[in-house]
Amino acid sequence: MSYLGYVVAAYSVFFVVLGWDFVATRLQVRRELRNAQRRAARDAARATSQELTR
Repeated sequence: MSYLGYVVAAYSVFFVVLGWDFVATRLQVRRELRNAQRRAARDAARATSQELTR
């Protein structure tokens, strides 16, 4: 019996999941950095508007 098909399929699934994990992590980091930048910009705008009203 040859297990070549099983081994190829198992390695294929492994590399697909490994690749997806890499890509999903990069997307999540990018999204969180963008959210942090937007939050910082909102906080800065809020601080500036509060200083102007004093």
